[in-house]
Amino acid sequence: MLYPVIWWLGASLKKTEEMSLPSIWPQSPMWENYTKGWHFSADFSFTHFFANTLTMEFWNVLGAVITSSLVAYGFARLQFKLRAFWFSILLLTMMLPGQVTVIPQYIMYNHFGLVDSYIPLILPHFFGGGAFFVFLLVQFIRGIPRELDEAAKIDGASVYGIYARIIFPLLKPSLVTVAIFTFIWSWDDFFGQVLYLSSVEKYTVGLALRMFIDQFEIQWGQLLAMSLLSIVPSVIVFFLAQKHFVEGITTTGLKG
Repeated sequence: MLYPVIWWLGASLKKTEEMSLPSIWPQSPMWENYTKGWHFSADFSFTHFFANTLTMEFWNVLGAVITSSLVAYGFARLQFKLRAFWFSILLLTMMLPGQVTVIPQYIMYNHFGLVDSYIPLILPHFFGGGAFFVFLLVQFIRGIPRELDEAAKIDGASVYGIYARIIFPLLKPSLVTVAIFTFIWSWDDFFGQVLYLSSVEKYTVGLALRMFIDQFEIQWGQLLAMSLLSIVPSVIVFFLAQKHFVEGITTTGLKG
């Protein structure tokens, strides 16, 4: 499992002509592959591309955490007509291939003049965050005793007050799971980024890596160095929140 990562690190320190050699580690490591790769473009460095990506990730995570918990709270606690029907429709969307909605979504965003912006990549996260997240949070909320809601009602809390003061704080483990999945999936969403972003100044890290391929002579050492750095944020986020991530997956309510 670790061998590809070790080879990746060694290859990022090689010269282009050394890539075909069987040795994993180069005789003379070229650490300058990282500095040259970081500033490979005359107009933008990877500082700019990382800033673009992290800004987009912030809004994606924020939207998914807030709206998925709100929608899940509605399905788990509120009574309204056809609740079971709409929840079934929500779950059915999990079976719908993403490729089916690509063309109509692109036509819609293009009609509103939103292509070549981050809005098509951010906006869906502010409409429930995804059926999987809603389903995950619904199961968690159903495990929270309703006596807490009733006690809050006696104290004069409204429906939104119960959500904000009771449900939302207790959702912390599951919300961390939502945040991690949203961050990693959005970070790896190369197809969506290449579909909606065309201006270089708006490129994310994934699209910036593609620019190495567009060059006449590919600097493989620099490309591998930057691609290795591109996974660092996802790895850091996962390990920092690993405890809450596992807890959010395994728990379905309050511990006795």
